Amino acid sequence: MGRILVVDDTLFMRTLLKNILFSGNHDIVGEAEDGEDAIQKYTSLKPDLVTMDIVMPKKNGIEALKEIMTINPGAKVIMCTAVGQEQMVKLAIKTGAKGYIVKPFQAPKVLEEINNVLKS
Repeated sequence: MGRILVVDDTLFMRTLLKNILFSGNHDIVGEAEDGEDAIQKYTSLKPDLVTMDIVMPKKNGIEALKEIMTINPGAKVIMCTAVGQEQMVKLAIKTGAKGYIVKPFQAPKVLEEINNVLKS
């Protein structure tokens, strides 16, 4: 079980991801709908893990990831990506993301990735 911050610009995707995480007995400590909001909430909530969408307004997921890694080089961030964003995933991993999950979400794969990163 981990304390997780869910970051995505669409309410539908945040709700879907939260339901998957609740089913895995994880605690959702907060939600953010853009990169700037994600950085502020990461700083104030200090979650165990962040699920971060890549394409968002104001500050995208890669930019937010860079700032979070500056704040805490040990941060555990998993990127949420759509099929066809492989180059963005490679950049995110190089920047410090610990893993990624692909939309549309499949609950067993999401929980497996979250649990693996939380244990690392």
